[in-house]
Amino acid sequence: QPGGSLATPACHLPTCLAEWIRTISKNNKPVQPGRRKDAAAMSASRKLKPGRLIAATHNQGKVKELRDLLGDAGFTAISAGELGLPEPDETADTFRGNAELKALAAAKASGEPALADDSGLACDGLSGAPGIYSARWAGPDKDFRAAMQKVEDGLKSETTSDGEVDKRASFVCVLSLAWPDGHVESFEGIIRGQLVFPPRGERGFGYDPIFVPEGETETFGEMDPSKKHAMSHRAIAFAKFKTFLAE
Repeated sequence: QPGGSLATPACHLPTCLAEWIRTISKNNKPVQPGRRKDAAAMSASRKLKPGRLIAATHNQGKVKELRDLLGDAGFTAISAGELGLPEPDETADTFRGNAELKALAAAKASGEPALADDSGLACDGLSGAPGIYSARWAGPDKDFRAAMQKVEDGLKSETTSDGEVDKRASFVCVLSLAWPDGHVESFEGIIRGQLVFPPRGERGFGYDPIFVPEGETETFGEMDPSKKHAMSHRAIAFAKFKTFLAE
């Protein structure tokens, strides 16, 4: 999840939310597809064998999804929280940068390969916000109901003169696999969809209850977890990760 320091403006929604969105959205730079940093140097010793893998997250929702996905590939996910590893400050300005930062921190602290995820909701009508600040919109108490309300209020403030509201959005995920020596591989997944209000469904986590994937009628919050895990942004990134393992 996003990190770093960003003070919430002392204002009332939606009065100045739009201005805040315009300010932070400048930092939501496009994520480039993951590439091997040193493909020529890749060797068999870099290949991971099924077994234990550090999941570099303290977010229980992500831990559950990563365990489900990693289990299908023969890995047992041990979270950074379970190992008592510190949570690094997420100071990068892209999903990929923050994913790599977290993976490297866990790999170096544990002495084992680690997999990190950085993901978020990017709303077309909010110039890509909340983007890398998706978790921060929920505040220190992780109140995603409040975060979803901020999204709705922000979109209302961006309504055009003819009453149109752009509810298109993307969920973006970057998975980064890091080794203790600093080598990193990154894999990106994106799924497009539409936002709906009020939130629907109690499944999933984060912004899932307001996101309906293209071609579907249910939100991620209503959808059966097995169906969501087969099509989500995290699943798309993970499919690329599994292809890498098979090479």
